[in-house]
Amino acid sequence: MPDYDLLRAYLATQTKDEIVLTMDAIEEIIDDALPRASHRASWWETDRAPDEHMPQREACIEAGFVATRLPDGSGVKFHRKTAKFLRKWK
Repeated sequence: MPDYDLLRAYLATQTKDEIVLTMDAIEEIIDDALPRASHRASWWETDRAPDEHMPQREACIEAGFVATRLPDGSGVKFHRKTAKFLRKWK
């Protein structure tokens, strides 16, 4: 299973409020292949199954971001959210 703590650490160092990473770049960051499911938009959605343990989503939230797969599936947009917004996910 990929180490999404590496993604969390990477995102935590970012200074921009929005960044876009290709799937290849994410795989480089986590030093592992993403699962096939990562190419579905629902796999990245913050609102999807909030009670379900999803390490990729939790890593993003812990770093202060929510993730949205790009419409063409080529990557993921990470958007910084306020602490108030993120509190409901912790």
